[in-house]
Amino acid sequence: MGRAKKFTGVIAPLLTPFGGDGRPDPVRFLDHARRVLEAGCTGLAPFGTTSEGNSLSLSERMALLEALVRGGIDPACLMPGTGTSAIGDTLTLTRHAVELGCGGVLVLPPFYYKMVSDEGLFAAIAAVIDRLGDNRLRLYLYHIPPVAVVGYSLDLVARLARAYPGIIAGLKDSSGDWSNTEAVIGACPEIEVFSGSEVFLLSNLRAGGAGCISATCNVNAGAIRGLYDHWRDGDADTRQEGVTRFRREIEREPVIPFLKAIVAAEHGDPAWRQTLPPLSAMAEESAERAIARLAALAAVPARSNVL
Repeated sequence: MGRAKKFTGVIAPLLTPFGGDGRPDPVRFLDHARRVLEAGCTGLAPFGTTSEGNSLSLSERMALLEALVRGGIDPACLMPGTGTSAIGDTLTLTRHAVELGCGGVLVLPPFYYKMVSDEGLFAAIAAVIDRLGDNRLRLYLYHIPPVAVVGYSLDLVARLARAYPGIIAGLKDSSGDWSNTEAVIGACPEIEVFSGSEVFLLSNLRAGGAGCISATCNVNAGAIRGLYDHWRDGDADTRQEGVTRFRREIEREPVIPFLKAIVAAEHGDPAWRQTLPPLSAMAEESAERAIARLAALAAVPARSNVL
C-alpha cells in the first residue's frame, strides 16, 4: 500500500514582484500568494522558473519565504525551489525551508556542468539529503531539460526513490514530453508526479499522477482547479480543451513577462510588469493586444477573476 500523498492538485509557481530598485517586494508577493490560493490553488511553489528563482539571491529567497509564513500562509502548502548549481547553496535553502515547516522542496539538478552522469547527479542529491539529515525533508525532483539541459533520467528517479523512500517524495516533469511523465508514474508509483503544464493535467490524473505545477496557475487557477476537481466527470475532456486553449495563447508570448502583464492589468499595478535581467518586460502595447486575445477565448467565463 502506497503512502498518503502530501501534495496533490493545482500548484502555482508564484510570480515574484519587484520594486523600482529591482528588489523583490514581499508585501505584494504575499498578497499574490493569498489571491492564487483563494482562486483555487492547493499549494504554492515559489522560486522555480516562473518566480525568476535563479535570478534571486539566497538571502532574497529566504526572506520572501519567511514573509509568506509570517503572513499566515500555511508552510505545509509550500514547495519552494531550493535547487542550485552548488550543493552548499542547495543545502542552505533546503535546510531553511525544512526548518520553516515547508511541506516540501523542489530541487533542480546541479545544472551548470552539462553531459554529467547519473552517478554524479545521484551523488549531488544524496549529498544534500545526507548532510541535512532531517527526516522531515520531502524532496521533489524538478525535471526541466528544455531550460536546465541537465535532467533526471527515469533510472535515476527510480534509484533515488529506492535509496531515500519517503524523502524523495515526487517529481515535477517540465520536459513537455508526456511519454516521460507517464513512464515515471508507471515506474515510480510511490512518488507524487506532477506535470509542468496543465495541458497534460487530465492525462496525468488518468494515469495516476498527482496534478500539475504550472505557471498559468498564477492567472487561470479557477479553470485548472475545476478540471482537477471534475476530472472524472463527463465534461472533463471539454474542460481540458478550455485550459489547453488558454495555455497555448499564453505561450504565444514570452511566458513570464506575459503573466506579469496580466497580473499588472488585473490589479491596475504597472509595477507588476517588471522582470529581472536578463528577462525583459513586455511592451505595453504588445501586452494589451495579447490580453485582448485572451479575453476573446471561449474559456474565459470559466476562469478565475482575472483580466
